[in-house]
Amino acid sequence: MRSGAMRSGGGREYATIDSVTSPQTGTRFKSGFACFIGRPNVGKSTLMNALVGSKVAITSSKPQTTRRTIRGIVHRPDAQLVIVDTPGLHKPRTLLGERLDSLVRSTLSEVDVIGFCVPANEQVGPGDRFIAAELAQVGRTPVVAMVTKTDLASRKQVAEQLLKVSRLGDWADVVPCSAESGFQLDVVGDVLVDRLPEGMPLYPEGELTDEPEQVMVAELIREAALEGVRDELPHSIAVVVEEMAPREGRDDLVDVHAWLYVERPSQKGIVIGPKGARLKDVGTRARRQIEALLGSKVYLDLRIKVAKDWQRDPKQLRRLGFD
Repeated sequence: MRSGAMRSGGGREYATIDSVTSPQTGTRFKSGFACFIGRPNVGKSTLMNALVGSKVAITSSKPQTTRRTIRGIVHRPDAQLVIVDTPGLHKPRTLLGERLDSLVRSTLSEVDVIGFCVPANEQVGPGDRFIAAELAQVGRTPVVAMVTKTDLASRKQVAEQLLKVSRLGDWADVVPCSAESGFQLDVVGDVLVDRLPEGMPLYPEGELTDEPEQVMVAELIREAALEGVRDELPHSIAVVVEEMAPREGRDDLVDVHAWLYVERPSQKGIVIGPKGARLKDVGTRARRQIEALLGSKVYLDLRIKVAKDWQRDPKQLRRLGFD
């Protein structure tokens, strides 16, 4: 790429030059984008958080937790790796699902390298084969297959899974790893960075994500709400922060006013819980996370509203931020 050219990534553009020498390593500095893709709940967000070294994406045992592309920034002496975590690719059943799948596919065309995540402790299934077939159509973008969650599998299971994943496609590399134990995280980083082009850093030193704080706060509230509810309910929960600002005359306190949306009146009762206990617990856990994010005390005003069938309603989706 020529000096002064522009590279795009995740809807943004960044000025780059042909190369820059890292003062720490004396080697050519690299920078670029990697996208993680896989079935829902294969550990993409957890792996990104581990590589970044900080929580920039919410995680949950519930499938389809991620609903937007989230960028996490890995700073190294020799490179800056911007990881784009995507929603799990799946057969959509709602308009929201269709839009999430479209988001994943558009992201694949904008990155320098793709990480295909398959868990070590689960059988390779139709969903993995479907994604592998999709990845075969991405052209020249290298794809690194990553066998995740090795801490949950025996050495024999990991070896067998590596063989099965290798047979799914023509991968640039196949790497076993674990975000929980830290196994081979350095190798994953090296393999992804090796496929990046030379160029200047895309973000300032120390910046770990470009997500607006208000969006991150909404996600932390949703993460807290996902715990302890029925399996079918997480897909019906959306959170919008209506207002967030320091309290007048109090530099040490931030007021956060947020709405938690569900699709049916019966779900509202589930989230509130007996005598409001569950909603109170959601607020307590979310507030702790928000305070850690903002570095300030937080007053959290959390209310619930029904937005009937919002996952299937274009107007509701737009209002809730899923354009």
